[in-house]
Amino acid sequence: MSGTFDDLYVYEAVVRNRGFSAAARELGIAKSVVSRRVRHLEERLEVRLIERSSSRFEVSEIGRDVFEHAHAAKHELEEAGRAAARLAGEPRGLVRISVPPGGPANALSEALPGFLARHPKIRLQLIVSNRRSDLIEDRIDIAVRSRSDFSGDGDYVVKRLGSIRNGFVASPGLVAAGQRIERPEDLRPFGFLGRDEAHPEEVLTVLSPEGVEHRLRIEPRLASNSLPVLIEAALAGVGVAFLPDAVAAPFVAAGRLVRLLPAWQGPEAGFHIAFTSRRAMLPAVRLCVDLIFERLKHLTDR
Repeated sequence: MSGTFDDLYVYEAVVRNRGFSAAARELGIAKSVVSRRVRHLEERLEVRLIERSSSRFEVSEIGRDVFEHAHAAKHELEEAGRAAARLAGEPRGLVRISVPPGGPANALSEALPGFLARHPKIRLQLIVSNRRSDLIEDRIDIAVRSRSDFSGDGDYVVKRLGSIRNGFVASPGLVAAGQRIERPEDLRPFGFLGRDEAHPEEVLTVLSPEGVEHRLRIEPRLASNSLPVLIEAALAGVGVAFLPDAVAAPFVAAGRLVRLLPAWQGPEAGFHIAFTSRRAMLPAVRLCVDLIFERLKHLTDR
């Protein structure tokens, strides 16, 4: 890269990422190149933009003004690129997708190689995380979400996939014939499989047949955010799993898993795709929305 605008582009990334190393990772260039670009910009403008040392990173007052102009220029350039892509019509460019781990991520990842083969000019970044992302702040084009509260999605377009309820399932061999099971606490002797791999305990929210919320604290024998891992463990009799009904249904139908306490289920959660706008949507983003819908709708109870 060369020229004043390129220096401004690098400087904008440094300030937005609050550091040279993070900016270098985002831009895919060496940290030394990033530092040199910022130094060239300071020399050209004859001002100090960033006060930097081993212990602090601080943008000067004039540096903040320069950043605002650089950020606006970068945004306009990106908008120009999107406009050109829309006019060109051929799906192309980078699409960033946020998806929760487990079944959604696995179902989508299986379809990506074929999708990219059909659309060689599209690039994808798949962010697999349970963290609730801000589409604008985190530069996310499409987010797959599951939640009962939609109050935070008012600024986005939402395409509904269906609804999800969790229920208890286990291997037939794990549950002894005639075992009395009337409440979730009665499942403790069989052990549990959990979804929170970051903590030794987790709390399951379950609704009683009367609709009363019940909180069950468990210490899972095995915890993973991967649904295939939990299904295999449940099939092997490792413990009782609390899985989405639509995910467990094929194994229940085949007799490989049995439902336990079917009248006790998790609260209904809406499963949906969120994106910023239908207007002026890039062809690549539209294709990805359609792909996600087709691949994930089977995970819901519809």
